[in-house]
Parts: sequence; structure tokens; C-alpha cells
Amino acid sequence: MPNSFQRDQLPFTSQPLQPATPPQHATLARSFDAVAVQYAAARPGYPPALFDAVEELAGQPLAGARVLDVGAGTGIATRLLAERGAWVTAVEPGAAMAAELHAAHPAVPLVRALGDALPFSADAGFDLVGYAQAWHWTDPARSVPEALRVLRPGGALALWWNVPDPDVDWAAEQEARIARSLPEYHSDSVAPEAPDLIRALDLGLHPVSRVLHWTRRVPVDTHLAMLGSRSYFSAIGPAAAAPVLAAEREALRDVFPDGIVEEAYALDVTVTLRPSASS
Repeated sequence: MPNSFQRDQLPFTSQPLQPATPPQHATLARSFDAVAVQYAAARPGYPPALFDAVEELAGQPLAGARVLDVGAGTGIATRLLAERGAWVTAVEPGAAMAAELHAAHPAVPLVRALGDALPFSADAGFDLVGYAQAWHWTDPARSVPEALRVLRPGGALALWWNVPDPDVDWAAEQEARIARSLPEYHSDSVAPEAPDLIRALDLGLHPVSRVLHWTRRVPVDTHLAMLGSRSYFSAIGPAAAAPVLAAEREALRDVFPDGIVEEAYALDVTVTLRPSASS
């Protein structure tokens, strides 16, 4: 059987807030351990349509597949992949994030490692290597060859991200507000560029992408906790994050007066196949 799992309010300001110097990429990548519990509680999952798309683009079912969930975090995608019938091994570098994953899903094999250097042999033969909200923390020139190395011929590398839907006015306005307050906010996002980055490696790969749209309804406190679990907020720390989040609470009052936020996501998914031995 596959794995199973069981106010303080401040006025809105559009002026940049401290810190004036944005965190470096490495600092952002290491920041999640500080918000691991919050991340597990507030981050969105993924709709069934995502896994339908992964199966279609990969040309194989997840049921019975050997899946490597890289950058698994607290296990949000790990659980959903297992519920689709996959045999999942989780890879997560962060100690606190890995601890949350293990506590929630103790039956899942868990390896502390980075996607740029996977601790598996070339004959590991995984059917799918997945990155849920995580591939942008890797060096594509290293992580893609590593994924190909541990995949079976014809296996698939799947990358996906929940991104605030730019076609939904309030979501786009929120992202613009936060960007005005925090320098280089979300400057590390690569979701739309993933196919081009893979093609640029000149490995003869042919990534295919799709964008899905979905929503979830959560209390405003959960929404703000979700924002606070993002790498930029966790990296700058609670003192610097608090005024931005308080301003967001005020801004959301007019849009969602009942206190329930309908988060809107554009879910970017990119799948590329390891060439088969005969191709």
C-alpha cells in the first residue's frame, strides 16, 4: 500500500518599509525553518486538477509511481501525492521543516538533502521527481541533471507553483502594494520562466507547461499567516513584517468585509520527460 496520512492595526502605507536592503537569495532559501509551524498551518495545498495535469503531461498515473518530492517542506504535496497512490520519498534540507513533515507523516521516507545534489544512485529509477513550490531555490544547471540522473528513462520532472492570480484584481493589487513596501519582493520567482530555463540547458529536453486557476476560502488570519510564511517575510523577521501585514489586514476589510478571504491562485506547472533509452 502507498503511504497514508492521516490586532494591532496600522494605517496602510505605500512607502517602502525597512529593511531597505532586501535579503539575499541564500538568506531567503534558509528562512523557512523560522516559520515551519506557520507554513504547515497556513499554506495552501493543490487542487486535484494539478495532479490530473501532471499525470497527463507525464504520460503515467501517479498510482503506484515511485515519486521523489524534492524541497518537500512540511509535506503539503507529499501527502497529496500519496493520496493519489504514489510511493513518495521526501527530500528536504531544512531541519524544522523536515521535523514538521516527519511529525505529520512519519511513514514517509525522509532524506535531508538539496535538489542540486540528490543522495541517490543513478539507477534509483524514480518515475517522477517533483518540486512543489521549491525549484526556484535550486541551480537549474545542477538540479535538472540531478533529476534526470535519478529518473528512469521516460520518467518525468514536474515543477509547480501556486502564484497569486494576476487576473484577479484584488490579488494583483495586493502583490503590488507589498512590492511597493518591500524592495525586490518576489524577485526570485521563476515559475513563468521555468520552461525557458530548462531549454537553455541544451540537454535536448522539451518541457510543457500549463496554468490552472483555483481558489480557496480562508479566514483573514490564515491568509495573513500564509503571507507571513513566504520567504521574504520570514527572512526580514517579525518586526519588519508586522506593519506590512497590518496594512494588508486594513486593505482587505473593504474587499472581504465578512473576514473570509477568497485566495485566487494561478497554478503554474511544467513537466519535462527524461529521454527514453531508444530516443
